[in-house]
Amino acid sequence: MTVTLRSLETAVPATVLVQDQVRDVFAGQPGLTRLGSRLVGASFDHSGIERRYTVLEELTLERQSENPVFFDAASRLILSPSTKVRNDIFAEQGTELFVAAARKALGSADGIEAADITHLVTVSCTGFFNPGPDYKIVRALGLRPSVRRYHLGFMGCYAAFPALRAAKSFCEAEPDAVVLVVSAELCTLHVRSSNDPDTIMGSSLFADGAAAAVVTARDLPARRPYLELDHFETILTPVGEESMAWNIGDEGFEMVLGTYVPHIIDEHIVGALAPLLAHEGWDQPYRQLEHWAIHPGGRSILDKVEAKLELTAKQLVPARDTLRDYGNMSSATVLFVLKHILDQPFAGGRERVCAMAFGPGLTVETGLLTKTGGTA
Repeated sequence: MTVTLRSLETAVPATVLVQDQVRDVFAGQPGLTRLGSRLVGASFDHSGIERRYTVLEELTLERQSENPVFFDAASRLILSPSTKVRNDIFAEQGTELFVAAARKALGSADGIEAADITHLVTVSCTGFFNPGPDYKIVRALGLRPSVRRYHLGFMGCYAAFPALRAAKSFCEAEPDAVVLVVSAELCTLHVRSSNDPDTIMGSSLFADGAAAAVVTARDLPARRPYLELDHFETILTPVGEESMAWNIGDEGFEMVLGTYVPHIIDEHIVGALAPLLAHEGWDQPYRQLEHWAIHPGGRSILDKVEAKLELTAKQLVPARDTLRDYGNMSSATVLFVLKHILDQPFAGGRERVCAMAFGPGLTVETGLLTKTGGTA
């Protein structure tokens, strides 16, 4: 039985954040120390990001809100709303992103209708509400009320992998199953001004976005390329628990992204890949893989992966393009990278894809996929 990802679509909010403009706002906040100001400049300028997207219309410099909550355009002050205020916005705006991505994925899945969906897996680590996004998607898309729903919450940037792995397991257990996987993250809800290096780093990287996929083992037409879901593995590195974390504070969620994370990846990435690639019995596995879908947690992480695995600059293009154009959208980001790979010109045949994401723990999630199907 071959389980396939038949459609993959993305959605972003309307408000664009231009990186150098956002940098100037953060650098101009009162209370920043001289060191904090230098860290803002360095983090933003070396992020590899040109633009990002946010659900917070206030963060645009083009209009002024009468009752600002996050940003006062008149004074150019970044405000500090409570976690409740931020989470209320997540419930409203997050629902719109979840539904938009899910609707697009269902619409582009040839041979699949809303009534065919048997399972729904939603993913997010940037907010909570109940009835949650799984419920909202069922109602908005007119899915059957008997759809089995699962939500993966607060796992971090690697959570798309457990979601796809669960979808694969559902399809292997029930050959006629059709699983809708939807990830939506509103990371910009939790940005704030600070002298803390981790907070500054998060402010320079985080963005909002959503992605959705339809996964099934059904025999369907293949007019466009799709992905076979071959293998998934997960590894906890021996160190890193203190270096990457995601905690709940009084004024939003608080990110810990230590400067040692790229070094941990450099030291342990080969070992983390070994269980995945052992499925193929490859002695020199990296030469067998045409595509690499690396979660762009930051520019330095991509640099370490490229150097350590001796990948070509071309193999990192999907990850670097995603980082440049969308920033770090936590769990949704690697799905944007996979879509970039799916959308590349394709003459047919079979091309192997290695996907990878990193998260709290330090957790390394990996997946081996095959691009095949119709030509693009």
